[in-house]
Amino acid sequence: MDLNIVAMLEALLFSKDQTLSLKDLAGVTGLSEDEVKEYLQIMTERYRDQSRGIMLKEYDGGYLLVTKECFAGAIQELHAQSQSSSLSPAALETLAIIAYKQPVTRAEIEEIRGVKAEKTLLTLSKYGLIQELGRKDSIGNPIVYGTTKKFLQHFDLQDLSQLPEPEDPLFE
Repeated sequence: MDLNIVAMLEALLFSKDQTLSLKDLAGVTGLSEDEVKEYLQIMTERYRDQSRGIMLKEYDGGYLLVTKECFAGAIQELHAQSQSSSLSPAALETLAIIAYKQPVTRAEIEEIRGVKAEKTLLTLSKYGLIQELGRKDSIGNPIVYGTTKKFLQHFDLQDLSQLPEPEDPLFE
């Protein structure tokens, strides 16, 4: 094990506030993706030590350094915001529909919710939680929406298969 490579991977991951793929890391380090993955596993084990405040998380094939959950209270206190940036119930409801039904159009979301969703979609898009995936091959070619890696990070999900089973039959 080359400690310089571990240090370089740590520095690369620390420098980004979004996930880096094995391909990204391999391209920068000159290692194969398998070698990078081995080093990332070593790092994951090291971060499990209780004396460390961070850990390495995987989100849909991308890797990110994050703070340990047990320090969330102290971090929130440090970064207390004067304005609230939490999502409204309408935004959470729309986000849930997108997460479970993606790819989904605005009209499909509005049919499920029973109200207009244009402003909510703009807000969710502004926060980087959803993205346009393309256009549906139907009349009018409406935009289809899906969730982003930032959505996975926000809800601490490795991938969409970790979403809880829906209780509402609308989501099945």
